[in-house]
Amino acid sequence: MRSTKVTYRLIILIIALVFGIVFSMPSFLQTQGGSKISLGLDLQGGLHMLLGVETHEAINSKIKSIAGSINYYAKKEDVLIDKFKIRQDSVEFTLLDSDEAPKIDAALKEIVGLEIQKDGFKYTIMLTQEERAATVEYAIAQAVETIRNRLDQFGLAEPTVARQGEDKILVELPGIKTQEDEQRARDLIAKAAHLQLMAVDDKRQDQANTMSAAQAESYGDIIYPDAKNEQFKYVVKNIPVLDGSMLTDAKVAFSQQNNQPIINFSLNSEGARIFGDFTGANVGKRLAIVLDGKVYSAPVINERIGGGSGQISGGFSVEEAHDVAIALRSGALLAPVKVLEKRSVGPSLGAESIQKSMTALAGAAMFIVVFMMIYYGMSGVFANIALVANIIILVAVMALFGATLTLPGMAGIVLTIGMAVDANVIINERIREFLREGANLKTSVKKGYENAMSAIVDANITTLITVIALYAYGTGPVKGFAVTMSIGILISMLTAILGTHGFFDLFIDKIERSGNTRLWFGYRRDK
Repeated sequence: MRSTKVTYRLIILIIALVFGIVFSMPSFLQTQGGSKISLGLDLQGGLHMLLGVETHEAINSKIKSIAGSINYYAKKEDVLIDKFKIRQDSVEFTLLDSDEAPKIDAALKEIVGLEIQKDGFKYTIMLTQEERAATVEYAIAQAVETIRNRLDQFGLAEPTVARQGEDKILVELPGIKTQEDEQRARDLIAKAAHLQLMAVDDKRQDQANTMSAAQAESYGDIIYPDAKNEQFKYVVKNIPVLDGSMLTDAKVAFSQQNNQPIINFSLNSEGARIFGDFTGANVGKRLAIVLDGKVYSAPVINERIGGGSGQISGGFSVEEAHDVAIALRSGALLAPVKVLEKRSVGPSLGAESIQKSMTALAGAAMFIVVFMMIYYGMSGVFANIALVANIIILVAVMALFGATLTLPGMAGIVLTIGMAVDANVIINERIREFLREGANLKTSVKKGYENAMSAIVDANITTLITVIALYAYGTGPVKGFAVTMSIGILISMLTAILGTHGFFDLFIDKIERSGNTRLWFGYRRDK
């Protein structure tokens, strides 16, 4: 009498199944601890938005940044320039000393992507067409990354932020249920967080409430409202001393004077140098801290400020200060975004979707289990055990990687069940063929797996290539479907091929002794 054999195939399946049970339980039981699968927007409700990127503003921002660099260089090198103006898509200035032309020309050549037009000593600086296109492309990509970073720091689980079309961004926020949270998320997404430090024009500040924008522009100034009281205006120089691109960190703190929330910010080495040079040369003057076109404070410079740090105080609430700090840390949007479409998905719709999906999942699984048992006997039972293991391990892997389950993802699970059993159908049919040809049981099982392998591998690889393409070019729900399918395919190769083969290794002697091929394979050898 020969003993049963526990092979490496069965050991691998048992280890995988234990792994699946351990890591899938938090998702099945919804425990507090442990990694769990997050439900997508269509299952738990939330906010769906389509954003448009105002790419022309990215060009304007780039032009202003170039103007700031030119102005800083001219002052640092004592290059005399006049009639310095920022147009919508160009910078204009006149060089007063012709001997300084080589110096300014050399400095301009170091800035990539400029188209320089000279009319005598009058310079007009524009971006080349290639640089404009690159700036727009970068602004859209940067908007996607910046919005994603902000939402991650906001604390939302698995937000979807993806580019859609030429200049649109799809944003899906699962779990947003209250109007307050929705408005806060929208404000955080849309906030440009464009920080600028700008010199106050003290000579014309007393005309701030009577001066027109055109008059301010003729003086090289711009008018901004006070953040606390928009009736009060500030006249500031339209060329920023520096901007938020030089910011490295922003944190919420509390003022020692009144214990109100403030935002401390830090600058990189270049920003610290510019900040120190400007404050050292402008003691007694005022410096406006401008955020998204509003002046939050305009303190008098009492001394040179080194170290590259400053603070923004504007009567923030703790929540507002926190959100502004997030926006500053994640970076300013080079181009503003606007909401083109907004749709709230209620949790009741998600609950109904879950119920219907679970019914479909249970129905499909039950039908397959019964069919396999009736048609293939005990080998069908092996396939069913492998199928259950497949689902458990699939849930465990998705939970471990923090995947988000969407309605298409649940459809992917249902389809995975069918594909997992399909491999065992092919294997069992190959074994039956060899049994009909008169081969002994061990030979039939061995050759059945060998001959079925190529068909199973080919089918799974072609399907895997398809779902990889879906993931690469799809968005949101399509990606969810692709992720579920790809994980399911890889796991089915483990459970359907190694797992069931391990069961046959374990029971092969018992099957041979029984002589009852109908019980084990749903097939009568004498037919």
